[in-house]
Amino acid sequence: MDTADMAAEDEETRETATAPRRRTWLVRTRRTALALVLAVLLPLLAAETALRVNYLGDLADGTHTRNRDAIWLGHAWIDGRKSDADVDALARRLRGTGIRDLYVHSGPLEHDGTLPASDYPKARWLIDAVHRRMPGVRVQAWLGDQLATESPDGLRLDRAATRAAVVRSTREILAVGFEGAHFDLEPLHSGDRDYLNLLDDLRRETRARHALLSVAAAQIDPLPAFHSFWGTTTGHPKWWSQAYFGQVARRVDQIAVMSYDTMQPLESLYGGYVAQQTSLALEVTPPSTDLLMGLPFYHENRFGHWARAETVPAAVRGVRLGLSRTDADRASFGVALYVDFAATEGDWTAYKEDWVR
Repeated sequence: MDTADMAAEDEETRETATAPRRRTWLVRTRRTALALVLAVLLPLLAAETALRVNYLGDLADGTHTRNRDAIWLGHAWIDGRKSDADVDALARRLRGTGIRDLYVHSGPLEHDGTLPASDYPKARWLIDAVHRRMPGVRVQAWLGDQLATESPDGLRLDRAATRAAVVRSTREILAVGFEGAHFDLEPLHSGDRDYLNLLDDLRRETRARHALLSVAAAQIDPLPAFHSFWGTTTGHPKWWSQAYFGQVARRVDQIAVMSYDTMQPLESLYGGYVAQQTSLALEVTPPSTDLLMGLPFYHENRFGHWARAETVPAAVRGVRLGLSRTDADRASFGVALYVDFAATEGDWTAYKEDWVR
């Protein structure tokens, strides 16, 4: 046997010996991949099945509006783009509904907590016009800003000077005639003590002026400590713990859950999710605080929000299921409609027929 033949035989021997090891490696790799997929999919399927089941059940009698509902209104209402005719149309739209509060976008705050008066030039006009045409409806200033929690740019609640500036801005805008201040600061992480300190300071200010303090709140952990898991894997915790939600709720007059952008792909799953959120929020919100559940009056399709799934009928049924199961007779409860400029006639019809009646 010459040298070439010997080399070929050695190569064949090596290939013959290596083949079983390669097959074993492939089998193990496939099994590991399958195990990982199942580890992710099975809990997800279990959670989604639970939400679907949560959407089933009977609705308690009387789980309709308590006439404590609210709606978020865009900046056009106070920057000169709206007229008396628009206020008349809004009055007709709200007649016979349960809406008592208007959250009118009046910011955003500057990153240092200040708020230029030039941001709300027609505020006094709107407040007077609403009081003339819609007696009993309250007008609150909707204030907010991006927080520097997940990027270096934004408002920093850890700075005492910034929190003090927010309080001064609130005092100034309430002096215009607003009957409350409604805050939406995002992304706000669960457990943020600086936010609680700010609310304590704001509460003293609003009480001194006989005004309301209200906030837009994140959703509550659908599973224990889920915000920690999600924050670790994505960098954006999104949810609050139920305990932290309760801490916020005890410091304000109204708390409105932003119960949309839920990542749910089907109406039944979204409705079941809203039912769960309603129950979780009811469990820790004191009777002295109005709890409002958000309704999606907008129709975007993007990551986290499917318009075909997050509908007003599904949200209202979810709200009523959660209310029925947890505290059907609670008086300090309502829904909050987000947002006026994106709403369709179908949204208004569903709200009136399913919730107002």
